[in-house]
Amino acid sequence: MKKDRPVNLDLTTISLPITGYVSFLHRVSGIIMLAGILILLWMLDTSLSSEQSFNELKETLSNPVITFVVWGVLAALAYHTVAGLRHLLMDMGIGESLEGGRAGAKAVVALAILFILLIGGYLIW
Repeated sequence: MKKDRPVNLDLTTISLPITGYVSFLHRVSGIIMLAGILILLWMLDTSLSSEQSFNELKETLSNPVITFVVWGVLAALAYHTVAGLRHLLMDMGIGESLEGGRAGAKAVVALAILFILLIGGYLIW
């Protein structure tokens, strides 16, 4: 093994372009979404079991912490969907250039923030 090869394990010194952050967050949102979907499926199953369990779940969902968790899962879903659509467009040859990639990444961030705020507004207000 070469002793002079570059080693940079200090994550605070690594600077990514916006496309790198968007890609990294796409992966993180996918992991959050996977765990969240399991929770949402459990909630759906519980709500369909009986009228009593539906009412208990409804009361549980009125807890602000649970509302925040549901918002987090839906926010991850919104971000992952928008970033996934960007990847589909790039697979079709749209936005493959460096400038196109940057513009697409900025659009993903803007649209994801908009959708996340709309979801939060719908759940909270």
